Amino acid sequence: MTTVTAPLTDTDRGYRYRWMVLTVVMIADVMDLLDATIANLAGPSIRADLGGSESTLQWVLAAYTITFAVGLITSARAGDLLGRRRLFIIGMAGFTLASLLSGLAPTAGLLIAARVAQGFFGAVMIPQGLAMVKASFHPDDLQKAFVPFGPIMGLSAVLGPIIAGFLIDADLWGTGWRMVFLINIPIGVVSTYLAWRYLPDTRAEGAATRMDPLGTVLLTVASGLLIYPLVQGREHDWAPWIFAMMAASAVVFAAFVVNERRSAHPVIEPTLFGNRGFVAGTVFLATFMTAMTGFGLVLNLFTQLGLGFSPLKAGVVMVPWALGIAIGAVVSGAWAGPRFGRHVLHVGLTVLTAGVIGLWWTVGHFGMDVGGWDLVPALLTAGFGCGLIFAPLFDLILADVNDNEVGTGSGLLNALQQFGGAIGVAILGTVLFQLLPDHGWVSATQTVIWVAVGLFAASFLVAFALPMKAREGAGH
Repeated sequence: MTTVTAPLTDTDRGYRYRWMVLTVVMIADVMDLLDATIANLAGPSIRADLGGSESTLQWVLAAYTITFAVGLITSARAGDLLGRRRLFIIGMAGFTLASLLSGLAPTAGLLIAARVAQGFFGAVMIPQGLAMVKASFHPDDLQKAFVPFGPIMGLSAVLGPIIAGFLIDADLWGTGWRMVFLINIPIGVVSTYLAWRYLPDTRAEGAATRMDPLGTVLLTVASGLLIYPLVQGREHDWAPWIFAMMAASAVVFAAFVVNERRSAHPVIEPTLFGNRGFVAGTVFLATFMTAMTGFGLVLNLFTQLGLGFSPLKAGVVMVPWALGIAIGAVVSGAWAGPRFGRHVLHVGLTVLTAGVIGLWWTVGHFGMDVGGWDLVPALLTAGFGCGLIFAPLFDLILADVNDNEVGTGSGLLNALQQFGGAIGVAILGTVLFQLLPDHGWVSATQTVIWVAVGLFAASFLVAFALPMKAREGAGH
């Protein structure tokens, strides 16, 4: 086992196997990115094979994202306490096993349970990787080390839907949709070995001596009490107990806040919520990700279940969207973001909204005869606007946060990004399924688009409360 035992010096360029550390961490990040999104594309095929209600499509996505979000808040601190290398290996091995269970699941219920496990182990794994990369490289080389992240993650976002669609359509060895999960097995096994062999054993200086289990439990229960009724409410005809669960969620969230203020080792640093820019940033991120993720789900359902596209064709249709995001992120990260600060968010939201409204017009104009090429201009425009927002967003939100709060704040924002996605799947998916029986695919999809536009408008207004410029020296 290799360990980092001495601090870096001016002549030491870092940990001996630092580039292997970077490689393993990038593999983990790509696996998380793909597994958080490919189930979106595979959802209709999963339901056709395993059955289940319409909410099954939502749960296959939400089960992963909500578990990932809740676990992410505490796992970074757990790494400081228990050792990052150990937790990364546990996370990678557990994620691989959960992928196997997802691919072999005989029922929708067991698949959703396996997705919960995937989200949990993903949350254990991901935060440890970034911390180990930072510990393995000399500070002067960190920027160079992070250069591959953007292109690789962008390429994964573009190719992910195509690969997922190909795997489902190819039906290799009769596996169908199951291969999108089973493909993780050889990658995960090799990555677990490489992690065991090469990752350094690092801990944060002054690491916390304990965690707050009560705060973690309260946050988990409150999240479940909110997500479950949002997804299941329509199928139960919005019975009174649905609204009672939502009300209970608010009560438990309030109890969580009280506990955080009293705890000697809070899950979330309470001083963050005294920062006006950070609070505004959390609202921006929540509304933005709710709209983005819910819109992505509805678009996939419209193309596959509504228009009858194959998974491969539906994946190819999403390429302009992913390509636009990649281009917008490059433009924003390299030039527009540093120069124009939060104004880039307003420009990005304007472009994104224009593209989404263009999609609304396209769907209305062509109806159920709309083709993949008809969707390209609107999707490319919307993706470009989205990319303009993604690159500078975290650095703007964290601009006025104290140095000792940046790590906790960044972890919370990552968790909130996932939580907003789960809420988006629950709300926008429910709106779609509520309208479908009486209004059909075109009208229901157009209505959901307007819900997304409303959320983007809320994000636009909240952005005025964000800091004008990104955090000095930021960039990741």
